[in-house]
Amino acid sequence: MTESAVVHIEAGTDYADIRDSVRRVCADFPGAYWRTLEETGAYPSEFVQALTDAGFLGALIPEEYGGSGMPLRAAAVILEEIHASGCNAGACHAQMYTMGTVLRHGSQAQKDLYLPQIATGTLRLQAFGVTEPTTGSDTTKLKTRAVREGDRYVVNGQKVWTSRALYSDLMLLLARTTPLEDCARKSDGLSVFLVDMRQLKGKGLEIRKLPAMVNHNTTEIFFDNMRIPASSLIGEEGKGLKYILDGMNAERILVGAECIGDARWFTDTAVQYVSERRVFDRPIGQNQGVQFPIAKAYAEMQAADLVLRRACARFAAGLPCGEDANMGKLLASEASWHAAEACLQSHGGFGFATEYNVERKWRETRLYQVAPISSNLILSYVGEHILGMPRSY
Repeated sequence: MTESAVVHIEAGTDYADIRDSVRRVCADFPGAYWRTLEETGAYPSEFVQALTDAGFLGALIPEEYGGSGMPLRAAAVILEEIHASGCNAGACHAQMYTMGTVLRHGSQAQKDLYLPQIATGTLRLQAFGVTEPTTGSDTTKLKTRAVREGDRYVVNGQKVWTSRALYSDLMLLLARTTPLEDCARKSDGLSVFLVDMRQLKGKGLEIRKLPAMVNHNTTEIFFDNMRIPASSLIGEEGKGLKYILDGMNAERILVGAECIGDARWFTDTAVQYVSERRVFDRPIGQNQGVQFPIAKAYAEMQAADLVLRRACARFAAGLPCGEDANMGKLLASEASWHAAEACLQSHGGFGFATEYNVERKWRETRLYQVAPISSNLILSYVGEHILGMPRSY
């Protein structure tokens, strides 16, 4: 288990000014805006631009590169409030955690070139090319290859569930540079690249939209002898998996914060509805069968929030935070789903009416028990790496 260490955890409502600012931005994008996007399958460009203009998407980029230089907890608060306001950060949250790979492991030239443009929104880094159709979560078995030829890498393969690729200028790509059979460890031989996609579409790069249950503009990507500069390589060749995993704790924490925001939205929406909805001459919220699921989801949300806050505190202190990051994401995704179920159930038939926005948020929050990592994989991690039980198969 994670060793004991003293960390400071902010209690109550932290970053109140940031929360207020996020709510003001989100007020311009009510449920009708998101319903229209779903009808057309469009990308929320106006919403992403508003967040960019407010400086929220550059929150974790250091000030020397034009960002705000905020701690991870502040970024988590931003995403939490977006979701608590009824909006969805899925169109832009990847920038916050993929940017960290460039910041921590990129060359000085890469950081000088890209980070200021990402901070201002001149360039968008939203696409994260890791998952493949045949390998799923077994990243060490991925088949996309990048072969060095002089001052270029030639890339062949396929990625799937690569959200926002059609609306991103840059993509963080994980590919195998050394065949698996030539590696001493299966985690070796993988490299990460920062791919500038602007001039590559139709030149070895094909992006196809992949319709899904939620409007996350996800895609599948095909690489056919795509040639990229050798300078696209981040860090050392063959060490890419380590670089990607280094950012996973931040990803878990930020996605967990979104779940907390969803749980807050569902709880607040359910409480208001059951307090006003009258059947048999009394509010339906008087019925314990209606009250208790909402109250229980609220309690689960508060518990998950504390674990995520501890994860943020350990992250900020430079301490190991994998245990809290993973458990926090697991608990938050379950709390948000239980709150979603309670909210939908309490609305009865109206929960399925699009104008109430409950069914949209219900579908959106279900995703987090599957992606970016499934609940079962987190349980496996806790069982094996935290509790020391035998490896499961």
